[in-house]
Amino acid sequence: MKHAVPPPRDLGDLPYAEYLEPFSGALGPEAVHDTRHFDGDTFENADSGSARFTECAFSSVAFTGGRLRRARFNDVWLHASRLVGTDLAETDWLDAEVVSGSLAGLEMFGAELRRVTFHQCKFDSVNFRTATLREVSFRDCLLRDVDFGGAALTDVAFPGTELDGVRFEKARLDRTDLRGAVRLGISAGYDSLRGAVIDDAQLLAIAPMLAQALGITVRDR
Repeated sequence: MKHAVPPPRDLGDLPYAEYLEPFSGALGPEAVHDTRHFDGDTFENADSGSARFTECAFSSVAFTGGRLRRARFNDVWLHASRLVGTDLAETDWLDAEVVSGSLAGLEMFGAELRRVTFHQCKFDSVNFRTATLREVSFRDCLLRDVDFGGAALTDVAFPGTELDGVRFEKARLDRTDLRGAVRLGISAGYDSLRGAVIDDAQLLAIAPMLAQALGITVRDR
C-alpha cells in the first residue's frame, strides 16, 4: 500500500485557471465565491462562516485570526499562503491542494477533508480533533504539535513528512500509511495506531513506547 502523490501544480495547471477572476471586496458570512483568484490579499479577523469557495485559487494570501467555521472549500488551490489563529472548525474540504503553506494555531476540529494534498507545508499547533480525513496526503511537510485526537484517518499518507509531537489519542486509523515519514515523533496515542502501516525500522524505533502504551513490561533476565 504505497500512495502515489502527484507533484504540486502551478496556477496555470488548474483546469479552471482561464476562468479565474480577481477577487475584490471583503469576505462575509455565507458568501459564495466561484472561480475567484485571491492574490496577495490579507484578511485580519475576517468573519466568513459558512462561506463557499468553489474552483478558487489563493496565491500568497494571509489569514490572521477570523472565523471561517463551517465554510466549504471545493476544488481549491492554495500556494504560499499563511493561516494563523483562524477558526476553521467543521469546515468541508474536497479536492483541495495546499502548497508551501504555513498553518499555525488553527482550530480544525470536526473538519472533513477528502482528496486533499498538502505539499511542503508547515503545521504548528493545529487542532484536527474529531476531524475526518479520507484520501489525504501530507507530502514533505512538518507537523509539530498537531492533534488528531478522536479523528478518523482513512487512506492517509505522510511521505517525506516529519511528525514532531503529534497526538493520536482515540483516533481511528484505517490504511494510514506512515512508512514514508522521515520521523515518527508521536507524543500520545500509541495504543490508537491499530490500522496504521509502518516499516521495520519505524517499528524498532517506537517499540518501547508501544510496549509502554500496551502495558507490556520488557525486562532482561
